[in-house]
Amino acid sequence: MVRKILIAVGITAMSLSAAACNTVRGAAADVESVANEVDDAI
Repeated sequence: MVRKILIAVGITAMSLSAAACNTVRGAAADVESVANEVDDAI
């Protein structure tokens, strides 16, 4: 029983970590895109 709970908690933690990484990567890509546009405008 305890093992199943620990596995469920571990999977949940990994899923949340993966979602956070994707969000950060997306935000970084947006910032990079804006920076490139500013460089091109200058």
